[in-house]
Amino acid sequence: MNSLISKLSIAIAGVASLLMFSWPLFITSNISTEATTAQTVFILLMPLTLVIVLIEFATGDISSKHLALLGVLIALNAVIRLLGAGTAGIETAFFLVILGAYVFGSGFGFILGAGSIFVSALLTGGIGPWLPFQMMGAALIGLGAGLIPHATKKWLVKLNLIVYAVIASFTYGALMTLWNWPYLAGTGTQISYVAGAPIIDNLTRFLKYEIITGGLVWDTGRAITTSLLILLTGSALIATLSRAATRAGVGRKL
Repeated sequence: MNSLISKLSIAIAGVASLLMFSWPLFITSNISTEATTAQTVFILLMPLTLVIVLIEFATGDISSKHLALLGVLIALNAVIRLLGAGTAGIETAFFLVILGAYVFGSGFGFILGAGSIFVSALLTGGIGPWLPFQMMGAALIGLGAGLIPHATKKWLVKLNLIVYAVIASFTYGALMTLWNWPYLAGTGTQISYVAGAPIIDNLTRFLKYEIITGGLVWDTGRAITTSLLILLTGSALIATLSRAATRAGVGRKL
């Protein structure tokens, strides 16, 4: 029952996060400002993250030792992110989120992703309307990485992680563009958001916007960076995190 509650809470968090990103596809009227949207999301996101922590802790999927490891990884990843922070498509934060979630599970990955971006923003002053969405996007990457099946062969582990990293990088980029696309694309063009239009029509316009603005090229840089970091450090970091989990008496909850 505890495991079911934990999985259900993570699933609800994931669906809620996706709905927050995709609001342009469902809202029938324009929201007044970008800041208003971001503030609304932030108000919803913070309690959601806290609820996830409490549920995971109450059900035993995250123990006090998990929380200690989680705090260390969040701090470490926040510093690592300073090396890239998305500059020219370079993203150095996602590989550790993926590896941490792979070892410890989806709930751990969800909190690690959101927490890393939040602490990084505090360190760099990168606080703005985009922050809650960056946190949600990274949280979703961690959630998904925790679902990757464990393999016995090292080459297969790396292959699975790299394939996921590529998919996650492009998905993250699309979601980050989708939420503020109505504000950036203007009105009255073939790539503009049309409030209340059929979902397929707006998705077609959004894809055109991604192609014209070069968003896919930017996402390619993120995919390459994340994949290379996993290729170069994946085996060592997975082994290190697994040893830390064993010594702390914690591990992945499948």
